[in-house]
Amino acid sequence: MEKKIIDWTEAIDETIKAFNESRVLLVSVDKENKPNPMAIGWGTIGPIWQKPVFIVLVRPTRYTFDLINQSGDFTVNIASEDLKKTVLYCGTVSGKEHDKFKEKDLTPISSKYIQSPIIKECIINFECKVIYKNDLIETEIPSEIVSSLYPKRDFHRIFWGQILCCYKNIL
Repeated sequence: MEKKIIDWTEAIDETIKAFNESRVLLVSVDKENKPNPMAIGWGTIGPIWQKPVFIVLVRPTRYTFDLINQSGDFTVNIASEDLKKTVLYCGTVSGKEHDKFKEKDLTPISSKYIQSPIIKECIINFECKVIYKNDLIETEIPSEIVSSLYPKRDFHRIFWGQILCCYKNIL
């Protein structure tokens, strides 16, 4: 399987579909350049500030939170249907205690523009450089959302990543 660089707009439909099917992995790296994949269910893609942007949300309690803050970048990787169990696993265990790349036979590939790698086995990959971040404000969120999705008050940080490169697998 080979990766081809494509225009990010060619990947929007499949990316949105993948969020609805729990097939999205966010990858960041630690200080030693060790990659960590994390399953994500919330995010969006589109033009903001005349730039292609991928927005992802990460709770401060997640291992990935500090990694993105330290590295200033991340990749978003769209898994195929046959990797759904791998995505579920990556959302269940922490990278603090597990080498999820090794445990699930995933292959990191160096990115062209950033430190965090893309995942070879994923069908679409985005390289993103953080250009802005902000924290959700509890008083601005409807109370029914706070009570149902934030019982521990662990509100997400929103990372706005400029898409620097997008890849698609070709046969």
